[in-house]
Amino acid sequence: MMLSRRTILQGAGGLAFAVANFRSDALAQTSSAAKDPGSNPEVPPILFVHGNGDYDALWMTTLWRMECNGIARDRMMAINFTNPTARADDTVEQANRSSTEDQRRELAAAIAELKRRTGAARVALVGNSRGGNSIRNVIKNGGGGDVSHAVLCGTPNHGVFALDDLLGNEFNGRGPFLSGLNGGDSEVTPGTAFLTLRSDGMDKYAQPDGRFMGKPGVPTNVTAEGPELKGATNLVLGTIDHRETAYHPRAFREIYKFIAGREPARIAITPEHTVQLSGLVTGAVDGVPTNRPVAGAVVEVNYVDRESGERRGVVHRSTTGANGRWGVASVDSTSPLEIVLTSPDAPITHFYRSPFPRSSDVVHLRAARPFLPADKDAGAVVIMSRPRGYFGLPRDTVLFDGKEPADVHPGVPTDATATLRLPASDGRRNIVAQFNEERIVARAWPAAENRIAVAEMTY
Repeated sequence: MMLSRRTILQGAGGLAFAVANFRSDALAQTSSAAKDPGSNPEVPPILFVHGNGDYDALWMTTLWRMECNGIARDRMMAINFTNPTARADDTVEQANRSSTEDQRRELAAAIAELKRRTGAARVALVGNSRGGNSIRNVIKNGGGGDVSHAVLCGTPNHGVFALDDLLGNEFNGRGPFLSGLNGGDSEVTPGTAFLTLRSDGMDKYAQPDGRFMGKPGVPTNVTAEGPELKGATNLVLGTIDHRETAYHPRAFREIYKFIAGREPARIAITPEHTVQLSGLVTGAVDGVPTNRPVAGAVVEVNYVDRESGERRGVVHRSTTGANGRWGVASVDSTSPLEIVLTSPDAPITHFYRSPFPRSSDVVHLRAARPFLPADKDAGAVVIMSRPRGYFGLPRDTVLFDGKEPADVHPGVPTDATATLRLPASDGRRNIVAQFNEERIVARAWPAAENRIAVAEMTY
């Protein structure tokens, strides 16, 4: 493969459960491929792979954009790893965490399932961060012949650090895992086309100084070029952050172009008239996030007023069974929503979301984190969250209740949440969260009632 390295768009339970988990629910929706005349049957099926501690819902906007460019929903899949968080030492068992081999097995099963579903001989894989480690592992150590394309987005291919300490850590560039993947003159596996996407210095996991791993002043022996691979097509997307290397519209353009062989017809998401939503309720075990289903959780979906955040009516209410699934909720594609999650042993969480322009069965819900010591005097706690990226100052416009959040650090984007603590006298007033062009109006709820509000950004 011809190598290239260029900067573009400069600017800002186990295996059985895993296989069942990434099987798509049969939503009562019309296939977008049937609606879009630009259907692309020659494009290989695509499997999306999330990063450390994450879940498949982060690929929602990418799936929408693929649909809007004629990729049929049933030719795409996003895996939900059972235990998404890496072990401290890859060789040492750790509760509710996964090894590189655990992830390789689950990903191999997902590839086999997508091939079975579509009848395709090979599939394309797209991964963010740790998801790229799993992709490289499955291609090199079992299943490589099944993969036509591999897109690695912000993957720490040469480690988050490369030190003689913590050699068992999956993210140590000098450890056996990454050393094994990177050995030889070429760092890619022949027969698969590789693309890497990286940031131009704004990825917190590709920094020469150890301050983002709690060791300021200690050289990591890793640079902004760490995600690149010898033998791959390596692209630099400008000043995007670690997660945006996968979920930003810029990243979508390069992912689509590399796999389809042409520019996407559109970047914007085309709305559907009728939208149907469903998803999975998951939780944390002993503080570690997992993608295991939570039974007995109640999900309520409400329309809310765009300016006040006050409820305009209940759209849906359901209780999860053993599979943890909620829905299906039919909603208007222009109406902002409040999704209330009452999950066992967790705060009641009020998620405020922008309108959903298209249907999705990966509207997954995890209850907000438990109340912290810092919350003890607060009458209400409101969190501003951006799952598909970080808040960058001064790169982005970030306003929370009319001010730049004090807990969002300037420079390299490192913070995906900001927290507002209100006195009890503020009552249930509205709180405006603004991130660039996305604006969400949330309502504060009494902490004394075990409630937390989350203004969750989609874009």
